[in-house]
Amino acid sequence: MSLDAAMKRTMKLQDRDTHVILRHWREAVPDDRLAHLIKDATRALLRALRMRLTEHSVSLGQWTFLRILWEFDGITQRELSVLAGVMEPTTFSAVTVMENLGYVTRKKMPNNKKMVYVFLTLKGRLLKRKLVPLAEEVNRIAVENINPKDITIMRRTLLTMIENLARDDARPNKRLRIPFTHELARRIQETNGNSRARARKRA
Repeated sequence: MSLDAAMKRTMKLQDRDTHVILRHWREAVPDDRLAHLIKDATRALLRALRMRLTEHSVSLGQWTFLRILWEFDGITQRELSVLAGVMEPTTFSAVTVMENLGYVTRKKMPNNKKMVYVFLTLKGRLLKRKLVPLAEEVNRIAVENINPKDITIMRRTLLTMIENLARDDARPNKRLRIPFTHELARRIQETNGNSRARARKRA
């Protein structure tokens, strides 16, 4: 299959998926939970952006780090991880790829040999001119046919939701937390082991 044919097939599948999502919301569960609606809207926004970034050989993950570095060039890998909301090994892998592509360089400062700082190259800085307009285009498309007053209300509502959830996350004596990957894997193994043991007893 040629690249052109593969791209057309991918676009058809994406169109089909979009129609399925719309039918789901408009017909099947018009009053489903707000979290599900936000998830589908986010997925559509990211898919539209990903298609545009791919034309410039930039992944969605790289876009996340580039956006941060365009504002805070020369920060540590640890700070980059915090701002991106990912674990440090993920940042290390992404920055390694970006360094190989010529978008960033990593340096250690004379006054602190332990910390690794990430700096944009000229190539990485110039990407801003190409990529930011693509994100702005996706945003324009997303809000077409929406009243500007409704957009203002939507922004205020989403910001309040983020604030509410951040307050919940930071409340004292909170028992809920996201487990580390190895801890989650151990829990799943224990659950599966217990399920198999119960099945053997019933047998």
